Amino acid sequence: LPDFGKWELKSQRAKTKSRLTLFHCEPQPRQDGIVAQILLPQFGWPHRKAGILYPENEKSFRQTISAISYSDRGFIVKVDRDKGCIYASFDYEQIMERHSKWRDNLPTKALNPVPYWTFDDIVQKLDTKLHNLIYVKAETQLISGKEYFHYTEIEAYTKPTLENFLDLVENGSIHIAFDARTSHNHGTKFRIKPSARNELYQQHIII
Repeated sequence: LPDFGKWELKSQRAKTKSRLTLFHCEPQPRQDGIVAQILLPQFGWPHRKAGILYPENEKSFRQTISAISYSDRGFIVKVDRDKGCIYASFDYEQIMERHSKWRDNLPTKALNPVPYWTFDDIVQKLDTKLHNLIYVKAETQLISGKEYFHYTEIEAYTKPTLENFLDLVENGSIHIAFDARTSHNHGTKFRIKPSARNELYQQHIII
């Protein structure tokens, strides 16, 4: 649900170049718990804090993937307009050499089942969570070791469209971020370049 009545509230530091998280949405088939039960066990790698903060066998499946190029571990986003879905694809041959040790120990070279999101999944998020968005920027200052925020800019966005969303996925402005480890799945996020907000929505208001 939106944060405040009919409005979703998002804020960022004014100088940040970080992508803005639009929403969390786990891929289908959800009954399989595909991230925690398939992607993490089969394609995960040792967590950098395994044996330190977490158990020795702690694995990580944390990466951001886009539609314009393969990730260094061989994943890419694809849009199938005929079948009405966005899906994650994997190509064993696209894994970068610096991950050769991980590559050589993979239990499989194929991604099965394929993680996907239907267009209906996306529309449901756009119509309920993101139909009306308020975006706030804040200047920041450190005083005696504490960070203070001065909210300086407020913008409102309304009426996102599926077509705009798909275009932004295809041109790499919207990425998909997996963030799971053995003992906790932080959720799968759709994230957008801050500069592409105008392209998602039909109406933009500077307040």
